[in-house]
Amino acid sequence: MIRVLLVDDQPLIRSGIRALLDAEDDVSVVAEAGNGVDGVRLAAEHRPDVVLMDVQMPRLDGIEATRRIITDPTLSGVRVVMLTNYGVDEYVFNALRAGACGFVLKDTEPDELLHALRVAVDGDALLSPALTRRLISEFVARPHTRIDATAAAQLTNREREVVALVATGMSNAEIAARMVISPMTAKTHVSRAMTKVGARDRASLVVFAFQNGLATPAD
Repeated sequence: MIRVLLVDDQPLIRSGIRALLDAEDDVSVVAEAGNGVDGVRLAAEHRPDVVLMDVQMPRLDGIEATRRIITDPTLSGVRVVMLTNYGVDEYVFNALRAGACGFVLKDTEPDELLHALRVAVDGDALLSPALTRRLISEFVARPHTRIDATAAAQLTNREREVVALVATGMSNAEIAARMVISPMTAKTHVSRAMTKVGARDRASLVVFAFQNGLATPAD
């Protein structure tokens, strides 16, 4: 059973998401919060598997709430998936760097949201495909996101293939299925590629892929 904490300042949004999750046999909503302060408190109280966290909220925003949860050693098993109405902007990078393992738009399809939860519980990371496309269009050309291009030469052919698939928004499990390898092997390839190119997070790896020709917007 996947235990979920909902943190969103809009009761209607929480109600809709709760109805969706409660309809699943393997998902249980353990608590709800309307702001980041209560979200952090309830995470410590319930120790959910996943926190679905809104970005902009009163008292404490979702990014800082995520940082507090992720840096709390007593909550090491808790994963955070960010929810937002907004497109790609600094929120994405800040949230991922705060420790969020996924970032999903609120207008995403229900199946995609459920997929993000299950991916998070499996220890993987996910950017929704729509979010990945916006990240590509808005961030690839920004100087402050650039990574040393010479690092691409350090990647093996297999790692280059994996990085290209990450750039399409695939999770490690989806990469494994595409390449006919185990999920653990896919995860290892992703981790090694990130280390070699100096990517701090999955979003940075996507930027690297497009800036260095390992993927194109057409992909």
